[in-house]
Amino acid sequence: MGEFEKSISFDGRDIRLKVGHLAPQAGGSVLIESGDTTVLVTATRSQAREGIDFLPLTVDYEERLYAAGRIPGGIMRREGRPPERVTLTSRLIDRPLRPLFPSWLRDDLQIVALTLSMDELVPPDVLAVTGASIATLMAKIPFNGPMAAVRVGLVGDDFIINPTYAEIEAGDLDLIVAGSPEGVIMVEAGANQLSERDIIEAIEFGYEAVQDLIRAQQDLIAEIGLEIPHEEPPEVDSTLENYIRDRAVVEIKKILSQFDFDKTQRDTALDAVKESIKAAITELAEEDSVRVAALANSKALDNTFKDLTKKLMRRQIIEDNVRVDGRKLDEVRPVSCGVSILPKRVHGSGLFNRGLTQVLSACTLGTPGDAQSLADDLQQDQHKRYLHHYNFPPFSVGETKPLRAPGRREIGHGALAERALLPVLPPKEQFPYVIRVVSEVLSSNGSTSMGSVCGSTLALMDAGVPISKPVSGAAMGLIKEGDEVRVLTDIQGIEDFLGDMDFKVAGTDKGITALQMDMKISGLSLNVISQAINQAKAARLHILEKMLQTIEQPRSEMSPYAPRLLTIRIDPDMIGLVIGPGGKTIKGITEETGAKIDIEDDGTVTISAVDETKAKKARIIIQGMTRKLNEGDVYVGRVTRIIPIGAFVEFLPGKEGMIHISQLADYRVGKVEDEVTVGDEVIVKVREIDNKGRINLTRLGIHPEQAAAAREAAAVNR
Repeated sequence: MGEFEKSISFDGRDIRLKVGHLAPQAGGSVLIESGDTTVLVTATRSQAREGIDFLPLTVDYEERLYAAGRIPGGIMRREGRPPERVTLTSRLIDRPLRPLFPSWLRDDLQIVALTLSMDELVPPDVLAVTGASIATLMAKIPFNGPMAAVRVGLVGDDFIINPTYAEIEAGDLDLIVAGSPEGVIMVEAGANQLSERDIIEAIEFGYEAVQDLIRAQQDLIAEIGLEIPHEEPPEVDSTLENYIRDRAVVEIKKILSQFDFDKTQRDTALDAVKESIKAAITELAEEDSVRVAALANSKALDNTFKDLTKKLMRRQIIEDNVRVDGRKLDEVRPVSCGVSILPKRVHGSGLFNRGLTQVLSACTLGTPGDAQSLADDLQQDQHKRYLHHYNFPPFSVGETKPLRAPGRREIGHGALAERALLPVLPPKEQFPYVIRVVSEVLSSNGSTSMGSVCGSTLALMDAGVPISKPVSGAAMGLIKEGDEVRVLTDIQGIEDFLGDMDFKVAGTDKGITALQMDMKISGLSLNVISQAINQAKAARLHILEKMLQTIEQPRSEMSPYAPRLLTIRIDPDMIGLVIGPGGKTIKGITEETGAKIDIEDDGTVTISAVDETKAKKARIIIQGMTRKLNEGDVYVGRVTRIIPIGAFVEFLPGKEGMIHISQLADYRVGKVEDEVTVGDEVIVKVREIDNKGRINLTRLGIHPEQAAAAREAAAVNR
């Protein structure tokens, strides 16, 4: 196939597609561009591995710093561990793509998206999502697409498609909508407390643009003359399935209708039924077709039993409107909360329980120097002052596994909770602390990410962070069988695992701050999405009420172990003076006072210490060093050294001047030591500042009122 190009325009912004140009040995590839942002996306398929009973799809998004004309830091001067945003973009591509592959497909699939160039206007992530669909089509992989994604921003009262970085930053919405011809597949959003109505309108606006991109892909396929092969699913031997159904349906139904069972009891009962069937199969004759089918695939029995359980649970919800724990479709599990769970060495802590899901969040307050550097990230932000980390240990689901570094799921859930809370955090000018919240999942039975949002709100309030409003969250689920649809409030683990949707909604009593919707089916109508968003509001407000019964507002006092921050401004030209050669001066102040000092380029100095008196001492020193002196100013000083022609006096921290022997008294002084000795406290006036910055002092011509004022000022600053 030769090279082929196509262009799509949105509000004067073009998306350009080039196929057949790069990566000729990949199964399929596309170069997708907008502005100077260029992403190469490839899709490659290889044969299925023996014994695989799932779709082995790998999605990797990669960034190179040369794309922005930069060289990586570090000793190696090459890209290392991917930044968090790279991992999140990999997830962003994976989530709308995965549901569109046939359920029977078992071949190894790999999607690689590589940002080759990036300008300061166009984010590459949504381009990579759309590019993944095109590359998959070009690779002739069985696929229920096309699929596409767009970003929706809100500037003023107007929605815009694929806003620039500046428009995203200035607006109240950052929404990504992905869809197929059948409907919306994925939603990802951060919002500044927007109403449900605004969010629904934004999703509808975005899906209209998605349809344009889908049509462009369909046109591209037609123009190229690409024939997508139709592959038939492999034949399935129903012998084992029929055997299990005949012996398990009644028992599974009975267990699913035991509404007083908790998760452990239900799982134990289901496992017992499955084990009894396994035992019965082992007693069959060796040539029996059921036994042969079970032995041919060691996972066949487990998978068939799971599928049967899924069908029966879904049928119970569709036909009887009854969930496995007896709740109504729009009912939230029992909620309880706690704060100050941990000693105040931890600056703030909150515990959130909803059903069997339990999350403990801990809040730590740090100094500006604790902000996370994003120097090796292609994005424009350089530092993060709010960090949210999520941990999911194996004991939370009663399992034993090796503990590893955070995976994509942990990073994604932490980022979602972080996005949900960012709109209510105080601005840096009001609260200069760097804030880190860690959510530890202690028990999981559905929607731990929203449990993290709730627990972290409690921890922030317990730590005394003046958030503007508390945030809560709930996860919505879906069961869809034909035209029958049921939206579930506050899904638990089995409903998430066997259901069709996981739709997380977080926000305040004013509006939504974050959304994340993932589908297991190939698309959802806007009417159902609207129902889920509106149904989630009642759940959020119910949970929020329970949280506010535990703590009504942020504490007025912080933990005694939290650092105390003092902020002052100095002339940026004096930053070098405070730092000193090789950092000598600032290190000396730190050693003398025990305070930590951070200086920003604009002259903002933040001084921190657990003991506030230490911070105040450092502030006095820096203020003294950077104060602009005027001739005639009067100070209390202390003699630091004596030379034959005069005495040196430190009259401000870090500020020293000399009194010439002729200025020590209003009569002739024979020796300096006759008037002053080292350590004496003296009243001095600034007589002159020469062109080299040297300060000449005098003890002459000082009015008694000036001397009294200087003593009073010195007493206050001690």
